Amino acid sequence: MRYVHSLLFLLGAALLVVLVARNDPTAIAAAIARLSWRILVVLCFPITLATLFDTLGWHFAFRRDRVAFRTLVSARLAGEAFNVTTASVGGEAVKAWLLRPSVPLGESLPSLIVSKTTITIAQGLFLLFGVALAWRTARPDSPVLYGMEVLLVVEVVAVAGFVATQVFGLIGRAGRLLGRLGTHVFGARDTLVQVDDVLVRFYREEPRRLALSIACHFVGWLVGSVEAYLILRFLGVGVSLTTATVIEAFGTAVRFATFVIPASLGAAEGGYLVTFLGFGLGSTAAVSFSLVRRVREGTWAAIGLIIFAVMRRRTDSTAALTAAG
Repeated sequence: MRYVHSLLFLLGAALLVVLVARNDPTAIAAAIARLSWRILVVLCFPITLATLFDTLGWHFAFRRDRVAFRTLVSARLAGEAFNVTTASVGGEAVKAWLLRPSVPLGESLPSLIVSKTTITIAQGLFLLFGVALAWRTARPDSPVLYGMEVLLVVEVVAVAGFVATQVFGLIGRAGRLLGRLGTHVFGARDTLVQVDDVLVRFYREEPRRLALSIACHFVGWLVGSVEAYLILRFLGVGVSLTTATVIEAFGTAVRFATFVIPASLGAAEGGYLVTFLGFGLGSTAAVSFSLVRRVREGTWAAIGLIIFAVMRRRTDSTAALTAAG
């Protein structure tokens, strides 16, 4: 899979280069330069707010409040930095590993699964909201509207299957199957069964925390619309917040459907291009918008990697002191 991800990343990067080359690189550079000091707003404001709400969503995915919020924020930033380069899978393991001093794997892993579920449910609700807005702003035969509706169906099916796997205890059954087959790799069977028990109890006994987790993640997606609106305004593209929300909703859906591509590189740009052309905003604006987003994404990935290095050193020091004691 590592080679597949690398190949997809290279293909995505090549597509991005082609899009830039074919859409007036000089005009794209001028549009981005127009941001000037406003790039600091893009780098700092909306994403900080979205991170806080998404961390709250993860916080409520635990059955009990056992991890300090600042620790969750740091672990989330570090994990998301890895998700950018590993097709949204490696970062979850990083988050669980960084929480070892605070909670055992039997608690952190279920919280990550629940949080991944609730953030996806929230994204589906956000996409539904975007479809409703698109019905008001786009033509009925618009490819943007059609694409959003298709992606909404795909996401509903995927989320339903993911939730069913957890609610009906299929993860634990997989662990028991490993036991019957004589497989005991790093305690895989016991861990899966424990994770399954925690998940089932969470969904049955914690409806309030489940709802709060979904709500917080939904607000996080809405903040993304504000970021899109600000970027477009700073680029000199006059759009309403409604249009920016539709653009953001379609973009998040494309990223969901292309999660196997690291950072959805190339795929996200293609999605933005379709959306911008559908609203008559032009391909140059689409590529400029996407590049600004990539700058913000890369900046926060770098911050996340720095945080990972710091937390890793602290975790290793704690483990060494425990072993010495």
